[in-house]
Amino acid sequence: MELPGVSEELLHTLQSAVNACDVKRFALVGGAVRDALLRRHNRLFRGRLPDLDFVVEGDAELVARYLRKVCGERRVRDLIVHNAYGTAEFVLDGFLIDLASARQEYYPNPGLNPVVTPGTLESDLSRRDFTVNAMALELPQKQLLDCHGGQVDLVNKQLSFLHEASAVEDPTRIVRAARYGARLGFHLAPDALAQVESTIALWPWAWRFGDSLDSVPPALGTRLRMELELLLDLEPSQEALKLLQQWSAMPLFDDGLQRELRLSRRLVQAQRLGLPALSALVAAASDPVSLALRLQIPRRQQIWLEAFTDLRCWLELEVQCQPWSQWDAWEWTQRLEQKHWPHEAVALAVLDNSQFRRPLLRWWGRWRHVRSPLSASDLIAQGVRPGLALGNELQRRREQALRKMR
Repeated sequence: MELPGVSEELLHTLQSAVNACDVKRFALVGGAVRDALLRRHNRLFRGRLPDLDFVVEGDAELVARYLRKVCGERRVRDLIVHNAYGTAEFVLDGFLIDLASARQEYYPNPGLNPVVTPGTLESDLSRRDFTVNAMALELPQKQLLDCHGGQVDLVNKQLSFLHEASAVEDPTRIVRAARYGARLGFHLAPDALAQVESTIALWPWAWRFGDSLDSVPPALGTRLRMELELLLDLEPSQEALKLLQQWSAMPLFDDGLQRELRLSRRLVQAQRLGLPALSALVAAASDPVSLALRLQIPRRQQIWLEAFTDLRCWLELEVQCQPWSQWDAWEWTQRLEQKHWPHEAVALAVLDNSQFRRPLLRWWGRWRHVRSPLSASDLIAQGVRPGLALGNELQRRREQALRKMR
Protein backbone atom coordinates (compact mmCIF):
# COMPACT_ATOMS: atom_id res chain seq x y z
CA MET A 1 0.00 0.00 0.00
CA GLU A 2 1.34 3.41 -0.96
CA LEU A 3 1.99 6.03 1.71
CA PRO A 4 1.97 9.37 -0.11
CA GLY A 5 4.44 11.82 1.37
CA VAL A 6 6.30 9.19 3.42
CA SER A 7 9.70 8.31 1.99
CA GLU A 8 11.05 4.78 1.83
CA GLU A 9 14.28 6.10 3.35
CA LEU A 10 12.42 7.19 6.48
CA LEU A 11 10.75 3.79 6.84
CA HIS A 12 14.07 2.03 6.24
CA THR A 13 15.79 4.13 8.92
CA LEU A 14 13.09 3.28 11.45
CA GLN A 15 13.07 -0.39 10.50
CA SER A 16 16.86 -0.63 10.94
CA ALA A 17 16.60 0.79 14.47
CA VAL A 18 13.75 -1.56 15.32
CA ASN A 19 15.76 -4.56 14.13
CA ALA A 20 18.81 -3.48 16.13
CA CYS A 21 16.71 -3.22 19.32
CA ASP A 22 15.29 -6.73 18.96
CA VAL A 23 11.70 -5.54 18.57
CA LYS A 24 9.24 -8.30 17.64
CA ARG A 25 6.70 -6.32 15.63
CA PHE A 26 6.62 -2.83 14.18
CA ALA A 27 3.66 -1.05 12.55
CA LEU A 28 2.38 2.27 11.30
CA VAL A 29 -1.00 2.99 12.91
CA GLY A 30 -3.73 5.61 13.11
CA GLY A 31 -4.43 8.51 10.80
CA ALA A 32 -1.70 7.84 8.26
CA VAL A 33 -3.10 4.36 7.54
CA ARG A 34 -6.67 5.66 7.45
CA ASP A 35 -5.85 8.47 5.03
CA ALA A 36 -3.78 6.22 2.76
CA LEU A 37 -6.79 3.90 2.45
CA LEU A 38 -9.09 6.86 1.86
CA ARG A 39 -6.90 7.88 -1.06
CA ARG A 40 -7.16 4.37 -2.43
CA HIS A 41 -10.98 4.42 -2.22
CA ASN A 42 -11.36 8.07 -3.20
CA ARG A 43 -8.63 9.56 -5.34
CA LEU A 44 -10.14 13.02 -4.83
CA PHE A 45 -9.41 12.84 -1.10
CA ARG A 46 -6.72 15.36 -0.18
CA GLY A 47 -6.44 15.20 3.60
CA ARG A 48 -3.41 16.79 5.23
CA LEU A 49 -0.50 14.45 5.93
CA PRO A 50 -0.94 13.48 9.60
CA ASP A 51 1.83 12.99 12.10
CA LEU A 52 3.25 9.50 11.84
CA ASP A 53 2.30 7.14 14.69
CA PHE A 54 4.21 3.89 15.04
CA VAL A 55 3.76 1.04 17.53
CA VAL A 56 6.40 -1.51 18.54
CA GLU A 57 6.06 -4.67 20.55
CA GLY A 58 9.07 -3.74 22.60
CA ASP A 59 10.74 -0.72 24.19
CA ALA A 60 9.88 2.46 22.29
CA GLU A 61 12.26 4.59 24.35
CA LEU A 62 15.15 2.24 23.57
CA VAL A 63 14.42 2.48 19.84
CA ALA A 64 14.17 6.28 19.94
CA ARG A 65 17.43 6.72 21.82
CA TYR A 66 19.17 4.26 19.50
CA LEU A 67 17.93 6.27 16.52
CA ARG A 68 19.33 9.49 17.90
CA LYS A 69 22.64 7.82 18.69
CA VAL A 70 23.01 6.34 15.20
CA CYS A 71 21.52 9.18 13.15
CA GLY A 72 22.72 12.07 15.25
CA GLU A 73 20.84 15.04 16.65
CA ARG A 74 20.77 16.75 13.24
CA ARG A 75 18.41 14.08 11.85
CA VAL A 76 16.67 13.17 15.13
CA ARG A 77 15.56 16.32 16.94
CA ASP A 78 13.34 17.32 19.85
CA LEU A 79 13.23 13.92 21.53
CA ILE A 80 10.68 13.77 24.35
CA VAL A 81 10.09 10.56 26.31
CA HIS A 82 6.91 9.88 28.32
CA ASN A 83 7.85 7.02 30.61
CA ALA A 84 4.38 6.71 32.15
CA TYR A 85 2.86 5.92 28.74
CA GLY A 86 5.79 4.19 27.07
CA THR A 87 5.97 6.72 24.24
CA ALA A 88 8.63 8.82 22.60
CA GLU A 89 8.13 11.85 20.36
CA PHE A 90 10.80 13.18 18.03
CA VAL A 91 11.36 14.74 14.63
CA LEU A 92 13.09 12.54 12.05
CA ASP A 93 14.03 14.11 8.72
CA GLY A 94 11.38 16.76 9.28
CA PHE A 95 8.57 14.30 10.14
CA LEU A 96 6.99 14.40 13.58
CA ILE A 97 7.11 10.82 14.84
CA ASP A 98 5.16 9.34 17.75
CA LEU A 99 6.66 5.98 18.69
CA ALA A 100 4.80 3.93 21.31
CA SER A 101 5.23 0.62 23.01
CA ALA A 102 2.20 -1.59 22.37
CA ARG A 103 -0.12 -1.42 25.36
CA GLN A 104 -3.52 -2.31 26.67
CA GLU A 105 -5.69 -0.32 29.04
CA TYR A 106 -8.79 -0.35 31.19
CA TYR A 107 -10.80 2.40 32.86
CA PRO A 108 -11.21 1.96 36.65
CA ASN A 109 -14.15 4.40 36.55
CA PRO A 110 -15.85 6.37 33.77
CA GLY A 111 -14.05 9.60 32.98
CA LEU A 112 -10.82 8.77 34.81
CA ASN A 113 -7.50 8.28 33.08
CA PRO A 114 -7.01 4.68 31.94
CA VAL A 115 -4.65 2.23 33.60
CA VAL A 116 -2.04 1.23 31.02
CA THR A 117 -0.04 -2.01 30.87
CA PRO A 118 2.18 -3.55 28.15
CA GLY A 119 0.32 -5.40 25.40
CA THR A 120 0.40 -6.65 21.84
CA LEU A 121 -0.17 -4.81 18.58
CA GLU A 122 -3.74 -6.18 18.50
CA SER A 123 -4.51 -5.03 22.05
CA ASP A 124 -3.06 -1.61 21.24
CA LEU A 125 -5.40 -1.25 18.29
CA SER A 126 -8.35 -2.40 20.43
CA ARG A 127 -7.97 0.52 22.84
CA ARG A 128 -8.41 3.17 20.12
CA ASP A 129 -11.40 5.40 19.47
CA PHE A 130 -12.91 4.42 16.09
CA THR A 131 -12.60 1.46 13.76
CA VAL A 132 -11.19 3.69 11.00
CA ASN A 133 -8.34 4.63 13.35
CA ALA A 134 -7.74 1.07 14.56
CA MET A 135 -5.93 -0.27 11.52
CA ALA A 136 -2.21 -0.90 11.22
CA LEU A 137 0.26 -1.36 8.41
CA GLU A 138 2.70 -3.93 9.72
CA LEU A 139 6.25 -3.33 8.52
CA PRO A 140 8.39 -4.14 6.67
CA GLN A 141 5.91 -6.30 4.70
CA LYS A 142 3.32 -3.47 4.59
CA GLN A 143 0.61 -5.95 5.56
CA LEU A 144 -2.68 -4.36 6.55
CA LEU A 145 -4.07 -5.39 9.93
CA ASP A 146 -7.79 -4.60 10.29
CA CYS A 147 -9.40 -6.48 13.19
CA HIS A 148 -12.43 -4.21 13.64
CA GLY A 149 -13.90 -3.59 10.19
CA GLY A 150 -12.27 -0.21 9.63
CA GLN A 151 -12.19 -0.59 5.84
CA VAL A 152 -15.93 -1.21 5.69
CA ASP A 153 -16.57 1.94 7.72
CA LEU A 154 -14.25 3.91 5.47
CA VAL A 155 -16.25 2.86 2.42
CA ASN A 156 -19.52 3.73 4.21
CA LYS A 157 -18.08 7.02 5.50
CA GLN A 158 -19.10 6.31 9.06
CA LEU A 159 -17.54 6.44 12.51
CA SER A 160 -18.01 3.40 14.74
CA PHE A 161 -16.74 3.05 18.29
CA LEU A 162 -14.72 -0.08 19.00
CA HIS A 163 -16.57 -1.12 22.15
CA GLU A 164 -20.02 -0.87 23.70
CA ALA A 165 -18.68 1.35 26.51
CA SER A 166 -16.26 3.46 24.44
CA ALA A 167 -18.10 6.76 24.90
CA VAL A 168 -19.03 6.34 28.55
CA GLU A 169 -15.49 5.31 29.49
CA ASP A 170 -13.96 8.30 27.72
CA PRO A 171 -16.46 11.04 26.71
CA THR A 172 -13.71 12.95 24.91
CA ARG A 173 -14.26 10.44 22.11
CA ILE A 174 -17.57 12.18 21.39
CA VAL A 175 -15.74 15.43 20.72
CA ARG A 176 -13.22 13.51 18.64
CA ALA A 177 -16.09 12.09 16.60
CA ALA A 178 -17.23 15.62 15.79
CA ARG A 179 -13.67 16.52 14.79
CA TYR A 180 -13.33 13.60 12.40
CA GLY A 181 -16.89 13.93 11.18
CA ALA A 182 -16.29 17.56 10.20
CA ARG A 183 -12.87 16.91 8.67
CA LEU A 184 -13.68 13.75 6.73
CA GLY A 185 -17.36 14.29 6.02
CA PHE A 186 -18.27 11.11 7.95
CA HIS A 187 -21.43 10.39 9.97
CA LEU A 188 -21.90 8.46 13.19
CA ALA A 189 -22.89 4.83 12.79
CA PRO A 190 -26.29 4.05 14.41
CA ASP A 191 -24.67 2.13 17.29
CA ALA A 192 -22.24 4.98 17.89
CA LEU A 193 -25.06 7.54 17.99
CA ALA A 194 -26.90 5.35 20.50
CA GLN A 195 -23.76 5.34 22.66
CA VAL A 196 -23.58 9.13 22.53
CA GLU A 197 -27.22 9.41 23.58
CA SER A 198 -26.86 6.97 26.48
CA THR A 199 -23.65 8.66 27.65
CA ILE A 200 -25.27 12.09 27.68
CA ALA A 201 -28.23 10.66 29.59
CA LEU A 202 -25.82 9.50 32.31
CA TRP A 203 -23.53 12.52 32.17
CA PRO A 204 -21.83 13.77 34.25
CA TRP A 205 -22.30 10.93 36.75
CA ALA A 206 -21.23 12.41 40.09
CA TRP A 207 -21.70 16.09 39.25
CA ARG A 208 -24.60 18.46 38.59
CA PHE A 209 -24.69 22.22 38.15
CA GLY A 210 -24.35 23.81 41.57
CA ASP A 211 -22.42 20.89 43.04
CA SER A 212 -18.85 21.26 44.21
CA LEU A 213 -16.33 21.36 41.42
CA ASP A 214 -14.15 19.04 43.52
CA SER A 215 -16.30 16.11 42.37
CA VAL A 216 -15.41 16.63 38.70
CA PRO A 217 -12.49 14.40 37.63
CA PRO A 218 -9.74 16.98 36.92
CA ALA A 219 -8.11 14.84 34.25
CA LEU A 220 -11.40 14.57 32.36
CA GLY A 221 -11.88 18.34 32.37
CA THR A 222 -8.38 18.82 31.01
CA ARG A 223 -8.86 16.20 28.29
CA LEU A 224 -12.18 17.73 27.25
CA ARG A 225 -10.55 21.14 26.98
CA MET A 226 -7.69 19.75 24.91
CA GLU A 227 -10.10 18.05 22.50
CA LEU A 228 -12.16 21.23 22.27
CA GLU A 229 -9.04 23.28 21.52
CA LEU A 230 -8.09 20.87 18.73
CA LEU A 231 -11.63 21.11 17.35
CA LEU A 232 -11.54 24.92 17.38
CA ASP A 233 -7.97 25.36 16.15
CA LEU A 234 -7.43 22.59 13.59
CA GLU A 235 -10.80 21.41 12.29
CA PRO A 236 -13.75 22.93 10.38
CA SER A 237 -14.98 24.12 13.76
CA GLN A 238 -18.38 25.45 12.74
CA GLU A 239 -19.34 22.12 11.17
CA ALA A 240 -17.96 20.18 14.16
CA LEU A 241 -19.98 22.24 16.64
CA LYS A 242 -23.10 21.71 14.51
CA LEU A 243 -22.51 17.96 14.75
CA LEU A 244 -22.25 18.10 18.54
CA GLN A 245 -25.53 19.99 18.68
CA GLN A 246 -27.11 17.64 16.14
CA TRP A 247 -26.18 14.70 18.39
CA SER A 248 -27.47 16.62 21.48
CA ALA A 249 -23.97 16.22 22.91
CA MET A 250 -23.28 19.79 24.07
CA PRO A 251 -24.31 19.01 27.69
CA LEU A 252 -20.84 17.45 27.92
CA PHE A 253 -19.86 21.05 28.47
CA ASP A 254 -22.99 23.03 29.33
CA ASP A 255 -26.71 22.78 28.57
CA GLY A 256 -26.72 26.37 27.34
CA LEU A 257 -24.41 25.48 24.47
CA GLN A 258 -26.97 22.97 23.23
CA ARG A 259 -29.60 25.71 23.02
CA GLU A 260 -27.34 28.39 21.50
CA LEU A 261 -28.20 28.70 17.82
CA ARG A 262 -25.54 31.29 16.96
CA LEU A 263 -22.35 29.41 17.81
CA SER A 264 -20.98 29.67 14.27
CA ARG A 265 -21.66 33.39 14.13
CA ARG A 266 -20.03 33.81 17.55
CA LEU A 267 -16.81 32.22 16.34
CA VAL A 268 -16.68 34.41 13.24
CA GLN A 269 -17.24 37.56 15.29
CA ALA A 270 -14.74 36.44 17.94
CA GLN A 271 -12.06 36.10 15.27
CA ARG A 272 -12.78 39.62 14.05
CA LEU A 273 -12.49 40.95 17.60
CA GLY A 274 -9.25 39.07 18.26
CA LEU A 275 -10.78 36.85 20.94
CA PRO A 276 -9.70 33.23 21.50
CA ALA A 277 -12.33 30.87 20.13
CA LEU A 278 -12.39 28.92 23.39
CA SER A 279 -13.34 31.99 25.44
CA ALA A 280 -16.01 32.95 22.94
CA LEU A 281 -17.52 29.47 23.12
CA VAL A 282 -17.46 29.25 26.92
CA ALA A 283 -19.08 32.69 27.17
CA ALA A 284 -22.17 31.24 25.46
CA ALA A 285 -22.66 28.71 28.27
CA SER A 286 -25.38 29.13 30.88
CA ASP A 287 -22.65 29.24 33.54
CA PRO A 288 -19.42 30.43 31.87
CA VAL A 289 -17.38 30.70 35.07
CA SER A 290 -18.12 27.15 36.24
CA LEU A 291 -17.44 25.74 32.77
CA ALA A 292 -14.13 27.65 32.61
CA LEU A 293 -13.12 26.14 35.94
CA ARG A 294 -14.09 22.60 34.96
CA LEU A 295 -12.23 22.85 31.67
CA GLN A 296 -9.27 24.49 33.43
CA ILE A 297 -8.85 27.08 30.71
CA PRO A 298 -6.00 29.62 31.13
CA ARG A 299 -6.42 31.83 34.18
CA ARG A 300 -6.30 35.01 32.11
CA GLN A 301 -9.32 33.87 30.11
CA GLN A 302 -11.10 32.88 33.33
CA ILE A 303 -10.67 36.47 34.53
CA TRP A 304 -12.23 37.76 31.29
CA LEU A 305 -15.21 35.44 31.74
CA GLU A 306 -15.69 36.45 35.37
CA ALA A 307 -15.70 40.10 34.33
CA PHE A 308 -18.01 39.30 31.41
CA THR A 309 -20.63 37.78 33.72
CA ASP A 310 -20.44 40.87 35.97
CA LEU A 311 -20.78 43.13 32.95
CA ARG A 312 -23.77 41.19 31.68
CA CYS A 313 -25.50 41.51 35.07
CA TRP A 314 -24.75 45.25 35.13
CA LEU A 315 -26.33 45.70 31.71
CA GLU A 316 -29.42 43.69 32.58
CA LEU A 317 -30.03 44.97 36.12
CA GLU A 318 -28.76 48.56 36.09
CA VAL A 319 -28.34 49.94 32.58
CA GLN A 320 -31.64 48.48 31.39
CA CYS A 321 -33.50 50.65 33.92
CA GLN A 322 -31.83 53.89 32.78
CA PRO A 323 -32.20 56.08 29.65
CA TRP A 324 -29.11 54.46 28.16
CA SER A 325 -30.21 55.08 24.57
CA GLN A 326 -29.54 58.78 25.17
CA TRP A 327 -26.01 58.26 26.47
CA ASP A 328 -23.25 59.66 24.31
CA ALA A 329 -19.75 58.27 23.79
CA TRP A 330 -18.46 59.94 26.94
CA GLU A 331 -21.28 58.62 29.13
CA TRP A 332 -20.71 55.03 27.98
CA THR A 333 -16.94 55.34 28.26
CA GLN A 334 -17.07 56.80 31.75
CA ARG A 335 -19.47 54.17 33.08
CA LEU A 336 -17.62 51.24 31.52
CA GLU A 337 -14.20 52.37 32.62
CA GLN A 338 -15.30 53.05 36.18
CA LYS A 339 -15.86 49.29 36.49
CA HIS A 340 -12.27 48.49 35.42
CA TRP A 341 -13.40 45.55 33.29
CA PRO A 342 -10.80 44.22 30.83
CA HIS A 343 -11.64 45.20 27.28
CA GLU A 344 -11.86 41.49 26.37
CA ALA A 345 -14.87 41.20 28.69
CA VAL A 346 -16.62 43.96 26.74
CA ALA A 347 -15.79 42.18 23.48
CA LEU A 348 -17.36 39.00 24.88
CA ALA A 349 -20.49 41.00 25.70
CA VAL A 350 -20.59 42.21 22.09
CA LEU A 351 -20.91 38.55 21.03
CA ASP A 352 -24.13 38.25 23.02
CA ASN A 353 -25.83 40.28 20.27
CA SER A 354 -27.89 42.09 22.91
CA GLN A 355 -29.61 45.44 22.55
CA PHE A 356 -26.43 47.06 23.88
CA ARG A 357 -24.24 45.63 21.14
CA ARG A 358 -23.75 48.86 19.18
CA PRO A 359 -22.44 51.11 22.02
CA LEU A 360 -20.32 48.27 23.42
CA LEU A 361 -18.76 47.63 20.01
CA ARG A 362 -18.10 51.34 19.50
CA TRP A 363 -16.41 51.58 22.89
CA TRP A 364 -14.29 48.51 22.13
CA GLY A 365 -13.35 49.63 18.62
CA ARG A 366 -13.08 53.41 18.93
CA TRP A 367 -14.02 55.20 22.11
CA ARG A 368 -11.60 53.51 24.49
CA HIS A 369 -8.70 54.57 22.27
CA VAL A 370 -9.58 58.28 22.38
CA ARG A 371 -7.12 60.46 24.28
CA SER A 372 -6.72 64.18 24.88
CA PRO A 373 -5.79 65.97 21.64
CA LEU A 374 -2.95 67.58 23.57
CA SER A 375 -0.33 65.49 25.35
CA ALA A 376 0.83 66.05 28.92
CA SER A 377 4.00 67.77 27.71
CA ASP A 378 1.90 70.08 25.47
CA LEU A 379 -0.26 71.10 28.42
CA ILE A 380 2.73 71.64 30.69
CA ALA A 381 4.23 73.89 28.02
CA GLN A 382 0.98 75.88 28.14
CA GLY A 383 1.36 76.38 31.87
CA VAL A 384 -0.65 73.51 33.38
CA ARG A 385 1.10 72.31 36.54
CA PRO A 386 2.06 68.62 36.79
CA GLY A 387 0.04 66.51 39.20
CA LEU A 388 -3.68 66.44 39.87
CA ALA A 389 -4.36 69.53 37.76
CA LEU A 390 -2.64 67.98 34.76
CA GLY A 391 -4.58 64.74 35.14
CA ASN A 392 -7.89 66.61 35.38
CA GLU A 393 -7.11 68.68 32.30
CA LEU A 394 -6.19 65.62 30.25
CA GLN A 395 -9.45 63.99 31.32
CA ARG A 396 -11.45 67.12 30.53
CA ARG A 397 -10.05 67.35 27.02
CA ARG A 398 -10.63 63.64 26.45
CA GLU A 399 -14.24 64.15 27.52
CA GLN A 400 -14.61 67.01 25.04
CA ALA A 401 -13.29 64.82 22.24
CA LEU A 402 -15.63 61.94 23.13
CA ARG A 403 -18.71 64.15 23.38
CA LYS A 404 -18.22 65.04 19.74
CA MET A 405 -18.31 61.38 18.72
CA ARG A 406 -21.21 59.05 18.07
